[in-house]
Amino acid sequence: MNDTTDTKLKNEEELTETQETIVEDKEASADEDTSSVNQLEADFLKLKDDYLRLYAEMENMKRRQAQETEKTIKFATSSFAKELLGVKDNLERAISAMDNAPESCQSLLEGVKLTETELLRVFEKFGIKPFSHIGEKFDPNFERVVQEIEDKTKEAGTILSELQKGYTIHDRILREAMVIVSK
Repeated sequence: MNDTTDTKLKNEEELTETQETIVEDKEASADEDTSSVNQLEADFLKLKDDYLRLYAEMENMKRRQAQETEKTIKFATSSFAKELLGVKDNLERAISAMDNAPESCQSLLEGVKLTETELLRVFEKFGIKPFSHIGEKFDPNFERVVQEIEDKTKEAGTILSELQKGYTIHDRILREAMVIVSK
């Protein structure tokens, strides 16, 4: 029986060792699985963060592009509008010249005034507005000085008169006013 008992003990020891090895392997495998899961979670979080950043960047790019497109559309007519300002100036001169004209020019004067009114309506429709700062301090952003006149009643740099009106298009300077200021 001794041999049998030794064999049984030996078998039990081997079984115990095998069980311990299996448990250790399972623990090692569990550690590897946990490590793999942790790595996968870290990778997922990094990819999610990258995705959210790219998404936000794309949204910002879309917004900037929409603003740029809106601005381009809004100011696309600037050069055309600037050319029309000369037409407006000539209409004003014609009206001024005919104001003191005899009765025979009155119908012509009315026609020119109607043309000017229509032109101003079109300007307004497209955001073109005149500005006048007569009596105010000269601002180089809006006016260009063409003459200085000594005037002791006004502070130096005060706009006395305009030789040519200034205009804005959607609150952006389209043309500076040409002004006379006090010394």
